[in-house]
Amino acid sequence: MHPTPLPDLILYSRPGCGLCDEARRDVRTLLEARRTAGLATPSLIERDITTDPDWERAFFGSIPVLELGERRLELATSPARVRRLLIDVLDA
Repeated sequence: MHPTPLPDLILYSRPGCGLCDEARRDVRTLLEARRTAGLATPSLIERDITTDPDWERAFFGSIPVLELGERRLELATSPARVRRLLIDVLDA
């Protein structure tokens, strides 16, 4: 039996978004800490909402947005909330 593949961690952002830049740095730091600790670590996929009208409509007022599996975290600006998302989805 094969282990279930990890979902990708998707970051919805847009160019020129300072909160998105902070979120990206925080997420990369948290993912590196998980990798170093030997924990399941998803790949980070970034999506620029300005490239898709549906994403722009859905997320413009709430970026940075993170999706992991079925879970979504809007205004993902708190490292503690991002860490909790990773734990809840990956370590449950």
